[in-house]
Amino acid sequence: MPSPVDPRRDLFGAAAKYLLESAPAPVPPAPVVAPRLTLAALEQIPMSRSRARILENLESAFDEVYQKAKVENDPLKLESLQFAYTRDQLYFEILLDIRDALERRG
Repeated sequence: MPSPVDPRRDLFGAAAKYLLESAPAPVPPAPVVAPRLTLAALEQIPMSRSRARILENLESAFDEVYQKAKVENDPLKLESLQFAYTRDQLYFEILLDIRDALERRG
């Protein structure tokens, strides 16, 4: 005669199996190598944004803020924004010139 089904026994059996069986040894994590910003690393990074796209993004960011200041009719804020835009445009152009020189060199 077959033994009756005992859910408690099955539950204890599953718990014992889960708790008492040895788990496989954990896999050690791969060693982490910190990235170094060297010339060789910079040469491998593709320069994906064009000069025109970067300057257009700069202009659109400043244009939005400039229009808000224009609505507020604040001449000091408008002048400050114009100066900041010109300064940032010069900085970006210098950085883009350096990027272009590095690309030509490589």
